[in-house]
Parts: sequence; C-alpha cells; structure tokens
Amino acid sequence: MKKFLKKNLIYKLCLICVFIYGMVIFVNQQQKINSYDSQKEYYSAKIDEAKEYKKTLIATKDNLESKEYIESICREKLDMYSNNERVYININK
Repeated sequence: MKKFLKKNLIYKLCLICVFIYGMVIFVNQQQKINSYDSQKEYYSAKIDEAKEYKKTLIATKDNLESKEYIESICREKLDMYSNNERVYININK
C-alpha cells in the first residue's frame, strides 16, 4: 500500500511540475507575441510614412519640368526674382 501511495504521490508531483512548466512556457510565449505585435504596429506605421513620402517624391518628380516649380525653387532657394517684380524685405526678422 505504501508503494502505491509513493508512486501516486510521485505521479502527482510530476504532473504538477509538467503543468507549472507548461504555464511558464505559455506566459513567456504570450509576452513574446505581445512584443511582436507592438513591433508589427511600429513597422506598419513606418511603412505608411514611407508610402506617403514616396507619393510626395513622385508628385515632385512629375512637377520638376513645370515653369511654376522652377520659379518657386528660384525664389525660395536662390533668392531670384523676375524682372519688374517688387521685393519686400521684412526688417523685423
């Protein structure tokens, strides 16, 4: 009878150990999944930003040859102006 109780006790302890091990593995896996989900959201946002930037680059590329774009670049970057154009300078800056 004692052998039976010992075997039964050992069997139950092993079963409890396996259950605890399974729970630890489950919790660790859940933490990894949550981490991967947050990384997925981060990289999805980065991809969306890159797509928007690509759209602006394509629009700029399509607009490079237009007269208005060339004039705006000349005004903003090179401080060039057309003939007979009045330029006002803000001295408060």
